[in-house]
Amino acid sequence: MKSWFGALKLLLAFLTFPVTVDCLVRHYNFRVVLTNTTKLCSTKSIVTVNGQFPGPTVYAREDDSVIVRVTNHVNQNMTIHWHGVRQHLTGWADGPAYVTQCPIQPGQNYVYNFTLTGQRGTLLWHAHISWLRATVHGAIVILPKRGVPYPFPKPHKEKIIVLGEWWKSDVEAVLNQATQSGLPPNVSDAHTINGFSGPFPNCSSQGYTLHVKEGKTYLLRIINAALNDELFFRIAGHNLTVVEADASYTKPFQTDTIYISPGQTTNALLHANQAIGKYLIVISPFMDAPIGFDNSTSFSTLRYKHTPPNPNTTFLTAIPPQNATPITKTFLDSLKSLNSLQYPTRVPLTVDHSLFFTMGVGVNPCDTCVNGSKLVGDMNNVSFVLPTTALLEAHYYNIKGVFTTDFPANPPVVFNYTGSSPVNMQTTNGTRLYKLGFNSTVQLVLQGTAVIAPESHPTHLHGFNFYVVGHGLGNFDPVKDPESFNLVDPVERNTIGVPTAGWTAIRFRADNPGDDHYQFYLIYV
Repeated sequence: MKSWFGALKLLLAFLTFPVTVDCLVRHYNFRVVLTNTTKLCSTKSIVTVNGQFPGPTVYAREDDSVIVRVTNHVNQNMTIHWHGVRQHLTGWADGPAYVTQCPIQPGQNYVYNFTLTGQRGTLLWHAHISWLRATVHGAIVILPKRGVPYPFPKPHKEKIIVLGEWWKSDVEAVLNQATQSGLPPNVSDAHTINGFSGPFPNCSSQGYTLHVKEGKTYLLRIINAALNDELFFRIAGHNLTVVEADASYTKPFQTDTIYISPGQTTNALLHANQAIGKYLIVISPFMDAPIGFDNSTSFSTLRYKHTPPNPNTTFLTAIPPQNATPITKTFLDSLKSLNSLQYPTRVPLTVDHSLFFTMGVGVNPCDTCVNGSKLVGDMNNVSFVLPTTALLEAHYYNIKGVFTTDFPANPPVVFNYTGSSPVNMQTTNGTRLYKLGFNSTVQLVLQGTAVIAPESHPTHLHGFNFYVVGHGLGNFDPVKDPESFNLVDPVERNTIGVPTAGWTAIRFRADNPGDDHYQFYLIYV
């Protein structure tokens, strides 16, 4: 009897005090719908998730599983990419159309299922087909495991800051026009912060307001969801302390300007330590190349609690020059991985595959284009041809004829990459991949070129992080430049902007296998 009574008390205690769960399954429903939106004093219908722009935030903790059911209610194909998620053995959930999955057709749905392993910080999700990511995007917030503190002072609150671009025209029409003409697409009309463009010439558009309390510290989760533009982010009168990039902790450093490329994220601490009042927030573009870009500056405000409704003074800040390369270099040079006992840096010290990829623009024949030719992107003079069967499906089921594994490890033609354009600017076309052995180590040098015009190239490695071991201007020197590589505490990222007429060197370990070999894809953001 005593034994039975003791068992009953144990059962009651179990029911009264729930067991601590270290990891959870987070469920989300994404409904892709059309939503009427007014910006820059003009209204249009845009594709959104759940009617929100930016879309809903996905919250989870490290080691949680995330299940997202995406239902497509518009008349366009759709996929969602979880930009920066490591997708270990869950490549089917990565999201790029015709690479890891076929698109979700109108009226259909798809369930994404992945686990957030070994990551904590801020990432983003966005559509990964055509240009729909202009309005179909949102934040991913990965909190540390329960009981595990941040490696920096705990903030009073956290704020999500999503930067983007806005076109008055329908973005699909903009892209279709460029495809038919063979010319670059029209640049955006404005930059946005959390969906707000702010005041603009001939339009008193509402701007975003960041509300703070004096003496408090805020963690800003800053995301560049723009399609094309590298951006500066600055708050009048306040410095920011950078503590994380692309969901990897960094050594803290102070700056008055955040520099962020498309697809990148940066977490920074904001100390609300100034006088009560209203302070200008500036989002402006960085461009140091002779090409067209959206040169507009968007304004928002930081407002302290107890600031009068109509303050006499708004504290202003200088706008960084659009070609402020020294600011970008200082920011990039300051980014270092934390490299602590709890968060060690595991940059490969030996290299199994040493790859050298040139990246830029070529000119190919086009019978339907206005000039009989079209501009195309290329790597090692290869322009990617989108298949009609998803690459991962073809690999997994051994479907022949979808792709080849002969992508060149080095440029087929050597020339002065950052000098004058070669006479022949035509590229080859193909669905060509480079094959890696499981657990092999890779060094990849991404070399920008000046063909047509030099420009920066934001580049993202799907399903992986990499270490940025070096970067510089001009042509990469395979003898001298590796001597200055940082192999101690290089920043760990998933997206990098290769500098205009310059190069970036990254290293990673190919430890996310396919069936019998590993395939990786470098995709422009």
